[in-house]
Amino acid sequence: MVFSILALLAVCISICIKERKKSLYVQSLNCFFEAIYDFLISAFTGAILSIINLIRTFIFINKNKFSKSAYLIILFIFEGIIIINCYFSWTGWISLLPTIGSMIRSYCLWQSNMKLVRISGITTGILYGSYYIYYHGWFMVLGDFILLLTGIYTLYKNDIRKSNDEVIRN
Repeated sequence: MVFSILALLAVCISICIKERKKSLYVQSLNCFFEAIYDFLISAFTGAILSIINLIRTFIFINKNKFSKSAYLIILFIFEGIIIINCYFSWTGWISLLPTIGSMIRSYCLWQSNMKLVRISGITTGILYGSYYIYYHGWFMVLGDFILLLTGIYTLYKNDIRKSNDEVIRN
């Protein structure tokens, strides 16, 4: 339970941060805490994905150290690893939920646009929340629901309302 609360706090804070690099550092804490929690509840597809996501996040933090083509290859490598993990840790159709969620999240974190990071918070909340309902991980379900609400709120506050305000001013 402690790890699910820590994961929740980290992911909600990460999508509220406006600077990409700081957001990714906090996101890496979420991946770490979620991996521990997933192993404890025997949700192995999610646990392995959390470890993969932790490594991915650290690489994405250092985006500027890679050429554009190398950075694109890194994205494809992580997307491929996520698919391979789904195959090897397959426990039924339920395994697709965290897989699809991680693929969307990887793409959004790979980009520099924080709006996409906030959108991925919404998709993660829906897909992982559904996954944890299946495993009766109620604290993570609550956490993903809060992530969903936080994602919607920060998307509205930072992107939709801001865009509407700019249209009104012009």
